[in-house]
Amino acid sequence: MEWDCPRCGLPGGLDPENPPEPLRNEPYKTHLAYVKERRTDEEGEALLDEALGTLRARRGTAVVAD
Repeated sequence: MEWDCPRCGLPGGLDPENPPEPLRNEPYKTHLAYVKERRTDEEGEALLDEALGTLRARRGTAVVAD
């Protein structure tokens, strides 16, 4: 049986010889951090170029690459 200590918030248990592990507190990640975990820099550049090309084509300001 485990519970959260009302004083410190850490997990507690009945076995003093084998206490529960403290929870790992991972920092908040932004959407961009999750995307960077899944994509390489090259993939990110390719996606950005594609999105910018689509946006420029919609606006009529497409730039011709050399």
